[in-house]
Amino acid sequence: MGIPPHEAAAWSGVDAPVELVPDAPPSLALRASLPDWLAHHFAHEWGPEAEDFCAHLNVPGPITLRVNRLRISREDLASRLRSEGVQTRPGLWSPWALHIEGERPNLYGLKALQEGLFEVQDEGSQLLGLLVEARPGETVLDLCAGAGGKTLQLGAAMENQGPLLAYDPDAGRLDRLLQRCSRAGLSQVQVLRAPPGGLSVDRVLVDAPCSELGSLRRGPDLRFLKAPAVLEEFVPLQRELLALAGAQVRPGGRLVYATCTVNRAENQERVAEFLRQRPDFRLTRPGAGWLPDACLQDGFFLCAPHRQGTDAFFAAVLERSG
Repeated sequence: MGIPPHEAAAWSGVDAPVELVPDAPPSLALRASLPDWLAHHFAHEWGPEAEDFCAHLNVPGPITLRVNRLRISREDLASRLRSEGVQTRPGLWSPWALHIEGERPNLYGLKALQEGLFEVQDEGSQLLGLLVEARPGETVLDLCAGAGGKTLQLGAAMENQGPLLAYDPDAGRLDRLLQRCSRAGLSQVQVLRAPPGGLSVDRVLVDAPCSELGSLRRGPDLRFLKAPAVLEEFVPLQRELLALAGAQVRPGGRLVYATCTVNRAENQERVAEFLRQRPDFRLTRPGAGWLPDACLQDGFFLCAPHRQGTDAFFAAVLERSG
Protein backbone atom coordinates (compact mmCIF):
# COMPACT_ATOMS: atom_id res chain seq x y z
CA MET A 1 0.00 0.00 0.00
CA GLY A 2 3.06 2.28 0.07
CA ILE A 3 2.90 2.77 3.84
CA PRO A 4 6.33 3.07 5.51
CA PRO A 5 7.15 -0.20 7.32
CA HIS A 6 7.47 1.41 10.76
CA GLU A 7 4.03 3.00 10.41
CA ALA A 8 2.43 -0.25 9.22
CA ALA A 9 3.98 -2.05 12.21
CA ALA A 10 2.63 0.55 14.63
CA TRP A 11 -0.86 0.35 13.14
CA SER A 12 -0.74 -3.44 13.40
CA GLY A 13 0.26 -3.38 17.06
CA VAL A 14 3.69 -4.98 16.66
CA ASP A 15 6.94 -3.55 18.00
CA ALA A 16 8.92 -3.53 14.76
CA PRO A 17 8.42 -4.25 11.06
CA VAL A 18 8.20 -7.94 10.24
CA GLU A 19 9.36 -9.72 7.12
CA LEU A 20 6.59 -9.98 4.55
CA VAL A 21 5.75 -13.45 3.26
CA PRO A 22 5.56 -13.37 -0.56
CA ASP A 23 3.75 -16.69 -0.95
CA ALA A 24 -0.04 -17.00 -1.14
CA PRO A 25 -1.60 -17.72 2.26
CA PRO A 26 -2.07 -21.47 2.74
CA SER A 27 -5.76 -21.47 3.70
CA LEU A 28 -8.99 -20.03 2.36
CA ALA A 29 -9.54 -18.26 5.69
CA LEU A 30 -6.28 -16.36 5.37
CA ARG A 31 -6.62 -15.68 1.65
CA ALA A 32 -10.10 -14.21 2.08
CA SER A 33 -9.60 -12.71 5.56
CA LEU A 34 -12.33 -14.80 7.15
CA PRO A 35 -12.65 -16.51 10.54
CA ASP A 36 -11.70 -20.18 10.20
CA TRP A 37 -15.22 -21.43 10.97
CA LEU A 38 -16.78 -19.17 8.35
CA ALA A 39 -14.28 -20.14 5.65
CA HIS A 40 -14.96 -23.80 6.42
CA HIS A 41 -18.71 -23.16 6.18
CA PHE A 42 -18.43 -21.46 2.78
CA ALA A 43 -16.17 -24.23 1.50
CA HIS A 44 -18.87 -26.73 2.46
CA GLU A 45 -21.67 -24.65 0.92
CA TRP A 46 -20.00 -23.63 -2.35
CA GLY A 47 -17.50 -26.43 -3.04
CA PRO A 48 -15.27 -25.42 -5.98
CA GLU A 49 -16.91 -21.97 -6.11
CA ALA A 50 -15.91 -21.11 -2.53
CA GLU A 51 -12.68 -19.34 -3.48
CA ASP A 52 -14.46 -17.09 -5.99
CA PHE A 53 -17.36 -16.35 -3.65
CA CYS A 54 -15.11 -15.47 -0.72
CA ALA A 55 -12.90 -13.25 -2.88
CA HIS A 56 -15.97 -11.26 -3.90
CA LEU A 57 -16.83 -10.65 -0.24
CA ASN A 58 -13.74 -8.40 -0.16
CA VAL A 59 -14.98 -6.16 -2.99
CA PRO A 60 -17.55 -3.49 -2.07
CA GLY A 61 -20.95 -4.03 -3.67
CA PRO A 62 -22.51 -1.47 -6.00
CA ILE A 63 -25.06 1.09 -4.88
CA THR A 64 -28.29 -0.05 -6.51
CA LEU A 65 -31.56 1.81 -6.76
CA ARG A 66 -35.06 0.46 -7.35
CA VAL A 67 -37.29 2.74 -9.38
CA ASN A 68 -40.71 3.47 -7.89
CA ARG A 69 -42.82 2.56 -10.90
CA LEU A 70 -45.87 4.16 -9.33
CA ARG A 71 -44.23 7.52 -10.02
CA ILE A 72 -41.70 7.18 -12.83
CA SER A 73 -40.14 4.78 -15.38
CA ARG A 74 -36.57 3.53 -15.09
CA GLU A 75 -35.50 5.51 -18.14
CA ASP A 76 -37.04 8.73 -16.87
CA LEU A 77 -35.50 8.19 -13.44
CA ALA A 78 -32.05 7.81 -15.02
CA SER A 79 -32.61 11.10 -16.86
CA ARG A 80 -33.84 12.81 -13.71
CA LEU A 81 -30.80 11.63 -11.75
CA ARG A 82 -28.47 12.90 -14.48
CA SER A 83 -30.05 16.32 -14.04
CA GLU A 84 -29.08 16.07 -10.34
CA GLY A 85 -25.50 15.08 -11.21
CA VAL A 86 -25.80 11.32 -10.69
CA GLN A 87 -24.81 8.88 -13.44
CA THR A 88 -26.40 5.42 -13.53
CA ARG A 89 -26.57 2.30 -15.66
CA PRO A 90 -29.43 -0.24 -15.90
CA GLY A 91 -29.28 -3.41 -13.84
CA LEU A 92 -28.65 -6.70 -15.61
CA TRP A 93 -31.23 -8.81 -13.79
CA SER A 94 -34.03 -6.65 -12.42
CA PRO A 95 -35.99 -4.39 -14.80
CA TRP A 96 -36.47 -2.02 -11.85
CA ALA A 97 -32.74 -1.57 -11.07
CA LEU A 98 -30.26 1.24 -11.67
CA HIS A 99 -26.62 1.08 -10.52
CA ILE A 100 -24.83 4.25 -9.44
CA GLU A 101 -21.67 4.94 -11.44
CA GLY A 102 -18.70 7.00 -10.25
CA GLU A 103 -18.34 8.46 -6.78
CA ARG A 104 -20.99 7.75 -4.20
CA PRO A 105 -23.46 10.66 -4.12
CA ASN A 106 -25.33 11.97 -1.11
CA LEU A 107 -28.49 10.06 -1.96
CA TYR A 108 -30.49 11.52 0.91
CA GLY A 109 -29.84 14.98 -0.41
CA LEU A 110 -31.39 14.22 -3.81
CA LYS A 111 -34.81 15.67 -4.54
CA ALA A 112 -35.61 12.50 -6.51
CA LEU A 113 -35.43 10.48 -3.29
CA GLN A 114 -37.37 13.05 -1.30
CA GLU A 115 -40.11 12.83 -3.95
CA GLY A 116 -40.27 9.05 -3.58
CA LEU A 117 -38.98 8.25 -7.07
CA PHE A 118 -36.62 5.48 -5.91
CA GLU A 119 -35.38 3.40 -3.01
CA VAL A 120 -31.94 1.94 -2.35
CA GLN A 121 -32.20 -1.83 -2.80
CA ASP A 122 -29.73 -4.49 -3.95
CA GLU A 123 -30.61 -6.03 -7.31
CA GLY A 124 -30.82 -9.52 -5.82
CA SER A 125 -33.24 -8.25 -3.21
CA GLN A 126 -35.36 -6.77 -5.98
CA LEU A 127 -35.54 -10.18 -7.64
CA LEU A 128 -36.95 -11.65 -4.41
CA GLY A 129 -39.79 -9.14 -4.55
CA LEU A 130 -40.42 -9.91 -8.21
CA LEU A 131 -40.69 -13.66 -7.45
CA VAL A 132 -43.90 -12.98 -5.52
CA GLU A 133 -45.44 -11.83 -8.84
CA ALA A 134 -48.00 -9.71 -6.98
CA ARG A 135 -50.77 -8.40 -9.21
CA PRO A 136 -53.24 -5.52 -8.95
CA GLY A 137 -56.37 -6.41 -7.00
CA GLU A 138 -54.87 -9.34 -5.09
CA THR A 139 -54.44 -9.60 -1.33
CA VAL A 140 -50.75 -9.87 -0.43
CA LEU A 141 -49.06 -10.38 2.96
CA ASP A 142 -45.48 -9.32 3.70
CA LEU A 143 -44.88 -11.33 6.84
CA CYS A 144 -41.42 -9.95 7.70
CA ALA A 145 -41.82 -6.41 6.43
CA GLY A 146 -39.13 -4.76 8.54
CA ALA A 147 -38.80 -1.14 7.51
CA GLY A 148 -40.66 -1.94 4.32
CA GLY A 149 -38.26 -2.08 1.38
CA LYS A 150 -39.95 -5.07 -0.24
CA THR A 151 -43.39 -3.94 0.94
CA LEU A 152 -42.96 -0.82 -1.17
CA GLN A 153 -41.88 -2.95 -4.11
CA LEU A 154 -44.90 -5.23 -3.76
CA GLY A 155 -47.20 -2.21 -3.57
CA ALA A 156 -45.75 -0.82 -6.79
CA ALA A 157 -46.18 -4.19 -8.52
CA MET A 158 -49.82 -4.17 -7.38
CA GLU A 159 -50.18 -0.63 -8.79
CA ASN A 160 -51.55 0.39 -5.37
CA GLN A 161 -54.66 -1.72 -6.01
CA GLY A 162 -55.68 -4.35 -3.46
CA PRO A 163 -54.91 -4.91 0.23
CA LEU A 164 -51.20 -5.15 1.09
CA LEU A 165 -50.73 -6.39 4.67
CA ALA A 166 -47.44 -5.80 6.46
CA TYR A 167 -46.31 -7.52 9.67
CA ASP A 168 -42.95 -7.92 11.36
CA PRO A 169 -41.92 -9.75 14.54
CA ASP A 170 -40.10 -6.53 15.52
CA ALA A 171 -43.06 -4.13 15.76
CA GLY A 172 -40.83 -1.07 16.16
CA ARG A 173 -39.53 -1.42 12.61
CA LEU A 174 -43.04 -0.95 11.19
CA ASP A 175 -43.29 2.70 12.24
CA ARG A 176 -40.82 3.79 9.59
CA LEU A 177 -42.74 1.80 6.98
CA LEU A 178 -45.77 4.07 7.21
CA GLN A 179 -43.62 7.13 6.54
CA ARG A 180 -42.01 5.49 3.52
CA CYS A 181 -45.42 4.44 2.14
CA SER A 182 -46.60 8.04 2.21
CA ARG A 183 -43.51 9.21 0.35
CA ALA A 184 -43.86 6.45 -2.24
CA GLY A 185 -47.54 7.15 -2.91
CA LEU A 186 -48.85 3.88 -1.44
CA SER A 187 -52.24 4.07 0.26
CA GLN A 188 -53.27 0.39 0.35
CA VAL A 189 -50.74 -0.81 2.96
CA GLN A 190 -52.25 -2.05 6.22
CA VAL A 191 -49.81 -2.48 9.09
CA LEU A 192 -50.58 -5.45 11.37
CA ARG A 193 -49.55 -5.00 14.99
CA ALA A 194 -50.20 -8.65 15.93
CA PRO A 195 -49.30 -11.90 14.15
CA PRO A 196 -51.83 -12.55 11.37
CA GLY A 197 -54.29 -15.37 11.70
CA GLY A 198 -57.30 -16.72 9.85
CA LEU A 199 -56.41 -14.99 6.59
CA SER A 200 -56.85 -16.34 3.07
CA VAL A 201 -54.48 -14.33 0.92
CA ASP A 202 -53.26 -14.74 -2.63
CA ARG A 203 -49.56 -14.34 -1.92
CA VAL A 204 -47.25 -14.30 1.10
CA LEU A 205 -43.62 -13.19 1.22
CA VAL A 206 -41.49 -14.45 4.11
CA ASP A 207 -38.20 -12.55 3.93
CA ALA A 208 -37.04 -14.33 7.05
CA PRO A 209 -34.61 -13.08 9.69
CA CYS A 210 -31.38 -15.01 9.14
CA SER A 211 -27.63 -15.15 9.69
CA GLU A 212 -27.13 -12.58 6.88
CA LEU A 213 -24.04 -14.23 5.44
CA GLY A 214 -25.03 -13.11 1.95
CA SER A 215 -24.33 -9.42 2.56
CA LEU A 216 -20.91 -9.55 4.24
CA ARG A 217 -19.36 -7.39 1.53
CA ARG A 218 -21.51 -4.50 2.79
CA GLY A 219 -19.42 -4.19 5.96
CA PRO A 220 -15.78 -5.33 6.32
CA ASP A 221 -16.18 -6.02 10.05
CA LEU A 222 -19.41 -8.03 9.91
CA ARG A 223 -17.63 -11.36 9.43
CA PHE A 224 -15.79 -10.89 12.71
CA LEU A 225 -18.91 -9.97 14.67
CA LYS A 226 -20.58 -13.33 14.11
CA ALA A 227 -20.04 -16.66 15.85
CA PRO A 228 -20.69 -20.23 14.65
CA ALA A 229 -23.92 -20.31 16.68
CA VAL A 230 -25.47 -17.92 14.15
CA LEU A 231 -25.82 -20.84 11.71
CA GLU A 232 -28.58 -22.31 13.91
CA GLU A 233 -29.77 -19.25 15.83
CA PHE A 234 -32.64 -18.30 13.51
CA VAL A 235 -33.87 -21.77 12.59
CA PRO A 236 -36.65 -21.96 15.24
CA LEU A 237 -38.01 -18.55 14.18
CA GLN A 238 -37.82 -19.47 10.49
CA ARG A 239 -39.71 -22.69 11.18
CA GLU A 240 -42.38 -20.75 13.07
CA LEU A 241 -42.73 -18.09 10.35
CA LEU A 242 -43.04 -20.66 7.57
CA ALA A 243 -45.80 -22.48 9.44
CA LEU A 244 -47.59 -19.18 10.11
CA ALA A 245 -47.27 -18.14 6.46
CA GLY A 246 -48.56 -21.46 5.14
CA ALA A 247 -51.68 -21.10 7.25
CA GLN A 248 -52.53 -17.76 5.61
CA VAL A 249 -52.28 -18.85 1.93
CA ARG A 250 -55.52 -19.62 0.13
CA PRO A 251 -55.79 -22.77 -2.03
CA GLY A 252 -54.09 -21.93 -5.31
CA GLY A 253 -52.04 -19.17 -3.65
CA ARG A 254 -48.29 -18.63 -3.49
CA LEU A 255 -45.75 -18.54 -0.66
CA VAL A 256 -42.23 -17.20 -1.25
CA TYR A 257 -39.67 -18.02 1.45
CA ALA A 258 -36.45 -16.03 1.20
CA THR A 259 -33.24 -15.27 3.09
CA CYS A 260 -30.09 -13.25 2.54
CA THR A 261 -27.78 -16.00 3.68
CA VAL A 262 -25.75 -18.95 2.41
CA ASN A 263 -26.64 -21.77 4.78
CA ARG A 264 -28.56 -24.94 3.95
CA ALA A 265 -29.86 -25.20 7.51
CA GLU A 266 -31.73 -21.91 6.99
CA ASN A 267 -32.58 -22.39 3.33
CA GLN A 268 -33.07 -25.75 1.61
CA GLU A 269 -33.56 -27.71 4.84
CA ARG A 270 -36.25 -25.35 6.10
CA VAL A 271 -38.18 -25.68 2.84
CA ALA A 272 -37.85 -29.47 2.82
CA GLU A 273 -39.17 -29.66 6.39
CA PHE A 274 -42.12 -27.40 5.52
CA LEU A 275 -43.03 -29.51 2.50
CA ARG A 276 -43.01 -32.67 4.62
CA GLN A 277 -45.44 -31.03 7.04
CA ARG A 278 -47.59 -29.42 4.36
CA PRO A 279 -48.04 -31.86 1.45
CA ASP A 280 -50.66 -29.49 -0.01
CA PHE A 281 -47.77 -27.21 -1.06
CA ARG A 282 -45.34 -27.92 -3.89
CA LEU A 283 -42.08 -26.35 -5.01
CA THR A 284 -42.45 -24.52 -8.32
CA ARG A 285 -39.92 -22.93 -10.66
CA PRO A 286 -39.08 -19.38 -9.57
CA GLY A 287 -39.80 -16.72 -12.15
CA ALA A 288 -41.21 -19.00 -14.83
CA GLY A 289 -41.06 -17.21 -18.17
CA TRP A 290 -38.78 -14.36 -17.12
CA LEU A 291 -36.04 -15.39 -14.66
CA PRO A 292 -32.86 -16.70 -16.38
CA ASP A 293 -31.63 -20.21 -15.56
CA ALA A 294 -28.41 -18.62 -14.27
CA CYS A 295 -30.38 -17.58 -11.17
CA LEU A 296 -31.61 -21.11 -10.44
CA GLN A 297 -30.09 -24.03 -8.56
CA ASP A 298 -31.84 -27.30 -7.77
CA GLY A 299 -35.26 -25.73 -8.22
CA PHE A 300 -34.53 -22.74 -5.97
CA PHE A 301 -33.63 -19.13 -6.65
CA LEU A 302 -29.99 -18.39 -5.82
CA CYS A 303 -27.89 -15.36 -6.63
CA ALA A 304 -24.45 -14.35 -5.37
CA PRO A 305 -21.76 -11.71 -5.87
CA HIS A 306 -19.46 -13.98 -7.90
CA ARG A 307 -22.33 -15.10 -10.15
CA GLN A 308 -24.65 -12.12 -10.65
CA GLY A 309 -22.79 -9.26 -8.94
CA THR A 310 -25.54 -9.07 -6.30
CA ASP A 311 -25.52 -9.88 -2.63
CA ALA A 312 -26.27 -13.56 -1.99
CA PHE A 313 -29.97 -14.43 -1.71
CA PHE A 314 -31.98 -17.65 -1.57
CA ALA A 315 -35.68 -18.14 -2.28
CA ALA A 316 -38.18 -20.96 -2.70
CA VAL A 317 -41.47 -20.43 -4.52
CA LEU A 318 -44.20 -22.66 -3.07
CA GLU A 319 -47.74 -22.97 -4.36
CA ARG A 320 -50.71 -24.47 -2.51
CA SER A 321 -52.88 -26.92 -4.37
CA GLY A 322 -56.32 -25.61 -5.28
